[in-house]
Amino acid sequence: MNLFIYDKTFEGFLTAVFEAYEFKQVPDKILGQENRQTFLFAEVHEVITDEEKAARVWTGLHKKLSDSACKILSVDFLSELPDVEMLLFRYIQKALASKSNYENNFGDADVMEVMQLFRKVSREAERVRMFVRFQKTVDDIYFASFDPKYNVLPLTISHFEDRFADQRWIIYDTHRKYGYYYDLESVTEIRLDDSKIHPVTGKLDESALDVNEKLFQELWKKYFENIAIAERRNPALHQKLLPKRFWKYLPEK
Repeated sequence: MNLFIYDKTFEGFLTAVFEAYEFKQVPDKILGQENRQTFLFAEVHEVITDEEKAARVWTGLHKKLSDSACKILSVDFLSELPDVEMLLFRYIQKALASKSNYENNFGDADVMEVMQLFRKVSREAERVRMFVRFQKTVDDIYFASFDPKYNVLPLTISHFEDRFADQRWIIYDTHRKYGYYYDLESVTEIRLDDSKIHPVTGKLDESALDVNEKLFQELWKKYFENIAIAERRNPALHQKLLPKRFWKYLPEK
């Protein structure tokens, strides 16, 4: 088995693609370091992320694919699904070899899988944008957390930067242990001490909350209770539109 090991970044993946062509080695698996011991007898190729190599692959893809198709590849990468690297590698191989418009070849199983995965990841990003609920902290920073199914926070940050440009905020992925901090001027990737974040609900410890935050959350609950029309409740539709796994982040729940 030919195993490529890389650092799980998109640039690292593109470097792996470049080196597969450079050394004429087609990988059977492209995996992160944490999976290395799973394949004890594999022939291992260590991929060191190289921005120049990654850029050359990305430029080459833009010559063969539309901008939207290239974006789809970068979004699919965020799914972090097992073997997503090999799916994207096969897609890239076919795209680079094709003399026609490969991205519109919907009879190809990989094209269809790439499109279906793009819709799933994009839908998850939209749910994060829809269901965010900020908690005001004692430091006058608005904090929101999620543990999305896919690594979609990078797809949501421009939305929050535009929508909440007048306040400092943190949006944090409690599963992947990283987030983004906006300081009224720019966005920075951060990692936090999780001692103040509830491991199940993702909510901040009360000692970290602004003095009026608890009252605001209670008022928010009362508002939703009062506008609800009992006769029109449809639990099945409600859970379809608002999946239960997001409820723990919503004060109204």
